[in-house]
Amino acid sequence: MCGICGTYSDGHQPGTRRVTAMMYALRHRGPDGSGYFIDDQVTLGHTRLSIVDTANGTQPMCNEDECVWVTFNGEIFNHIELRDQLTDRGHSFRTRCDTEVIVHAWEEWGTGAFERFNGQWALAIWDRRTRELTLSRDRYGVRPLYYTWVNRELRFASEMKALFAVGGQRPELDPVGLDQTFTLWSPVAPRTPFLGISQVPPGSYLKIHHGHSTMGSYWFPDFPEAGSVPARPIEETAGELRERLIDAVRLRFERSDVPVGAYLSGGLDSSVTASLIASFTDCEVDTFSLRFRSAEHDEGKFQRLLTQHLGSTHHEVVVSERDIADVFPEVVWHAEHPLLRTAPAPMFLLSRLVRDAGYKVVVTGEGADEVLAGYDIFLEAKVRQAWANDPDPRARERAVSQLYPWMDRSPAKAPAFAAAFFGRNLDLSDPAMSHRPRWDSTAALKSMLTDHLRVASTAADDIVATMPPGNERWDMLGRAQWLEMTTLLPGYILASQGDRMLMANSVEGRFPFLDVEVGRFANSLAPEQKILGLDEKHILKRAFADMVPQEILKRPKQPYRAPDAASFFEDGQPEWVAEVSSPDAVSRAGVFRPDLVANLVAKAERRRGLGLSNTDNMRLVSVLSTQLLLQRAESAVEAASQPLPESKVLDFRTRSKP
Repeated sequence: MCGICGTYSDGHQPGTRRVTAMMYALRHRGPDGSGYFIDDQVTLGHTRLSIVDTANGTQPMCNEDECVWVTFNGEIFNHIELRDQLTDRGHSFRTRCDTEVIVHAWEEWGTGAFERFNGQWALAIWDRRTRELTLSRDRYGVRPLYYTWVNRELRFASEMKALFAVGGQRPELDPVGLDQTFTLWSPVAPRTPFLGISQVPPGSYLKIHHGHSTMGSYWFPDFPEAGSVPARPIEETAGELRERLIDAVRLRFERSDVPVGAYLSGGLDSSVTASLIASFTDCEVDTFSLRFRSAEHDEGKFQRLLTQHLGSTHHEVVVSERDIADVFPEVVWHAEHPLLRTAPAPMFLLSRLVRDAGYKVVVTGEGADEVLAGYDIFLEAKVRQAWANDPDPRARERAVSQLYPWMDRSPAKAPAFAAAFFGRNLDLSDPAMSHRPRWDSTAALKSMLTDHLRVASTAADDIVATMPPGNERWDMLGRAQWLEMTTLLPGYILASQGDRMLMANSVEGRFPFLDVEVGRFANSLAPEQKILGLDEKHILKRAFADMVPQEILKRPKQPYRAPDAASFFEDGQPEWVAEVSSPDAVSRAGVFRPDLVANLVAKAERRRGLGLSNTDNMRLVSVLSTQLLLQRAESAVEAASQPLPESKVLDFRTRSKP
């Protein structure tokens, strides 16, 4: 896990200033070392968090004759197997690290190497033989990779702050990227929140040759045709899932030269990964949990249950509303796009706990809900499908009453709201029927925007238009999973709550449920093996019924949430809240209508942030986070004109053209 950056120009000799400025901006991603390579067209920069072959993995790295160079962020978990294949084909290795495997895999297979990697990565390869630069990103988008063109020069980096750090790129919001954020929860690659900055989509690569770029794809989520999966006993498929997850955890836990910990939320997914570590590796288990002062959000009871069951060495951090408010400006700067919830802030504090305990790597349960259909949105879609097929009000009420038992305003307690929410857009021919209610609800945030940033919203239809050919033959669950894997997973779950909050504290996250073999197997399953009735992740519960306590297996799903508006007003208002939400600050930014912001803030102040509607909570968080993001981005651009302190420049180990 590291930070990567660099430049490409077809017209002039690159210098060191830009690459060192970008490396400095990414120093939190790689505090253990740094280096750069300069050729006549390209610079490659790297900041290192050393995990595999800590003594010999210095980057950028090259092959024997120095014609292929790579800067790499992430892990290739099957690097040992690939190394054996490449050795059989005549390649020789100087190190044990996975980075060198990438170099030789590129020599052997070119872009075909990406299909062979089982891992999480963002990388840049400079091939001096063809004068071609290639940027690539992993299948699910675990690792970020951004790029921009400035005066015919390509600049790329793991985070956008590195692009701002070299100047020439203004932090101007993209109306389309903002429309996507306030509809889908995040921009969808290649869009970002900022004009002129793009991101390499998951499962894709970007080639730059003679100043021209072309995008290629090597993977996308695929599902079988509806009704085409042969019936198989659940005992058989559950056993196969179990074996694949055991292998995935071993790959991520044992192939590391530093200690690896485990996140433990108290839910099913992290309980499975922690239990697998305890049962199928020779490692001691250190678990890390997030607690809340708010009883509504706390899951400490179930965390304690599992740590006692495992006998793990346990660490926890208890987060208050004011803790969230205090770190929120830093959280937004690391997230790098407007947030609609405060949930990333506690994750930032959790990764700080991991780092303070001396760990660089944690295994988490992220991805299970996407690949095994665990989210409420999948259950909602199934209920709404039943509604579309059966207009009987009593049948509809019975179906929806089983959802969200943990909510104060559950459908069973608010039947009028349930009828209005679930009864919209019941068009079974719509590929996005599952997601329309969420998207429509989130889109209410756009009423706060100024006229010049309000566009004719096409975010939902645009994402539907990108669905792969043949998706009309998938069942409804397959289409819903594709939408979730393409929008919320890479743009929010793995970014704002994952990579960014982990790497803010120099910690790498590993996700066994996003293993290539686990994902391929899960996507091949019949829908009823994932959701049986309204029992989500049914196959996962069957696969680990002997390993996870029954209290956790049978508990109603409670999604991870954190206090929103209450974080900024219940325990007193931090100074920065008044600063960024003042009429002058809002007017200067030009994103939101000052009158509407003033009314919203006054309402939150009167109620101390309590009892606000879901929409008002999201409105407030989106306003504060957007204002903070622009403030920090503008400061970064202003700082770009100043030279780096000499002592910081001298920290970088340099490597120039041989």
